[in-house]
Amino acid sequence: MPVYLVGAGPGDPGLLTRRGAELLAAADVVVHDRLADPALLALAPPGAERLDVGKGPGDEGPAQDEINALLVERGRKGGTVVRLKGGDPFVLARGGEEAEALAAAGIPFEVVPGVTSAVAAPAYAGVPVTHRGLATSFTVVTGQTGGEGPDWEALARSGGTLVVLMGVATRAAVAGRLMTAGMDPTTPVVAVQWGTRPDQRSTRTTLGGLGATPVEAPAVLVIGAVAGLDLRWFEDSPLLGRRVVVTRAREQAGPLVEGLRRLGAEPVEVPVVEIAEPTDGGAALAAAAAGLATFDWVVLTSANGVDRLLALLRDSRAFGPCRVAVVGPATAAALARYNVAADLVPDEAVGEALVDAFPSTPDDRPGRVLLAQAADARPVVADGLRAAGWGVEVVEAYRTVPAALAPDVLAAARAADAITFTASSTVRAYLEAAGADAVPPVVVCIGPVTAATARDAGLAVTAVADPHTVDGLLAALVAVRG
Repeated sequence: MPVYLVGAGPGDPGLLTRRGAELLAAADVVVHDRLADPALLALAPPGAERLDVGKGPGDEGPAQDEINALLVERGRKGGTVVRLKGGDPFVLARGGEEAEALAAAGIPFEVVPGVTSAVAAPAYAGVPVTHRGLATSFTVVTGQTGGEGPDWEALARSGGTLVVLMGVATRAAVAGRLMTAGMDPTTPVVAVQWGTRPDQRSTRTTLGGLGATPVEAPAVLVIGAVAGLDLRWFEDSPLLGRRVVVTRAREQAGPLVEGLRRLGAEPVEVPVVEIAEPTDGGAALAAAAAGLATFDWVVLTSANGVDRLLALLRDSRAFGPCRVAVVGPATAAALARYNVAADLVPDEAVGEALVDAFPSTPDDRPGRVLLAQAADARPVVADGLRAAGWGVEVVEAYRTVPAALAPDVLAAARAADAITFTASSTVRAYLEAAGADAVPPVVVCIGPVTAATARDAGLAVTAVADPHTVDGLLAALVAVRG
């Protein structure tokens, strides 16, 4: 089996290629750089070995020869070995040396290109590396050699865009060589720090001022007429740089995490609960699913309940004449993924609204309702429907149980700017795991029930989503920031 040299992209985990994601999902070993995004490492199976071979500022880290030897060693052992490298493996990333070492050892390898920061960081700063009338070419060089190395005179005469990687420490020398070679000191320059990440910052200056301009690594330097363009989009994102805790179970967190990234925030995933099997192993739910057509209504109060019940059905014909009610639009959307349309969705995504909107019982016979919900769900729906005359059979579709959290995860949550709660269970589990003193200053809840639980626990709730959906939660975070 080959060793896979995979480009991780410039920082935004959404820029990883499909092929890279497939290989990470199958990895037995991931050998990664210091700047690898945790979200990318999380794509690997939980049992995969993760080996950090990165180099930090002032830290030599493993020598390249040691990394090469490690890849050869792991390649000989077999399994799926992924070497995850920032940017593109073959663009100033020493991937060629690793490929040479593997080839010399007779170990097959595959190169999976990645999006290079040389193009992505300028793009996220609103600077095209080529632009009609300004630049028809661009050159990527390393700044590690300072004034030495490249033919700076030729680069100064080229008239194209110059992109310098790893050149923060030597920027004064680089600028000096270019100006000595004849490049105009007023040539625009943009330094893009942490390009494509939520903490991206762009600093604009000129070639003459570059040496004295404060710039911190890692940063990409863009030198040329195109650097005078300011087509910014990413740095205007409404939540740029905000760190927001996501407490949802990992299986459900995807839409919220992606929404936060889309708005420029840095999601801090702290899955305080896990979805577990019912206490009876699902026997009651399976029995109810087998007789689903005998009910007048089935009521589903969460996307988890939808997934658990629908997984037991051969197809939608199992519903027969039974109609379906859901507690809100998110649950309705989960149902729609199975091509089943909800017959009843209340205006407000709370159990009380569902009870109020529910129809009357049949005139000619007792009405039957199947209520599939979490083990610790509030009894409001069952009690309300029974009070209205319905015969309600409650089945446990799943349980939410506290998840084990590593100390570094809780430390990251403590340092965040905001926290989101999407259910009462996440409030209770977070406080039990981290304590009230680890709650960030901004608390946003998905609905009034969750907010009430948070307030009862002594938390000051900053905002409540309206509507009570992930999109509503994101909108509430933006409104708080605004």
